[in-house]
Amino acid sequence: MARHDKRAKNKPSSTNHQKTTGDNHASNSKSDGSPLQRAGFVRRLLAMIYDTLVATAVGMCAAMVMIVTLVVMLKNGALDLQGYAEPADLIQASFGYKLLIQIWVSVWIVGFFLWFWRRGGQTLGMRAWRLRIYSTVEEPMTWPRLFVRLVASLGGLGTLLVLFDIKNKQSLQDRLAKTEVLKLTKEANDHKSW
Repeated sequence: MARHDKRAKNKPSSTNHQKTTGDNHASNSKSDGSPLQRAGFVRRLLAMIYDTLVATAVGMCAAMVMIVTLVVMLKNGALDLQGYAEPADLIQASFGYKLLIQIWVSVWIVGFFLWFWRRGGQTLGMRAWRLRIYSTVEEPMTWPRLFVRLVASLGGLGTLLVLFDIKNKQSLQDRLAKTEVLKLTKEANDHKSW
């Protein structure tokens, strides 16, 4: 079970976000005792921009690994060049090879988000902007639940709901996956509190 998905036994009211994180059962409240607030649209948008840059880099590295592997295999005869003079010509002309590369890159990008969310409740962009995902129900943050959250984000469009849900500040993905994104204090964002 991931550390960020454990919550106190007594379910708090929506105005009192006393959740537990990890085995130390530290509550998510500011040092003055007031509860953490849900993140607004601008902070979420800035974290998404940051994460988009990181996910792009992950995708580029994954694509490079797959393309180099295919080129080496085609050059050494492990795969047939199908009459093309160069491996690059075959890769560009082949629907199958392009699809393979796209699926490979997609798996790595999806894995980036899911791994970080499952591991600590934060991607790198969320960490930079002091945001963290928490469960709003007494259920663990499972891989399928996080996958629902990723798909429901609609590439970031699901976050637009925060602009219209002024009271609750929940995005489409938050509602469907039963999560919330809270703005952390500097102390709570410290990696030692994971």
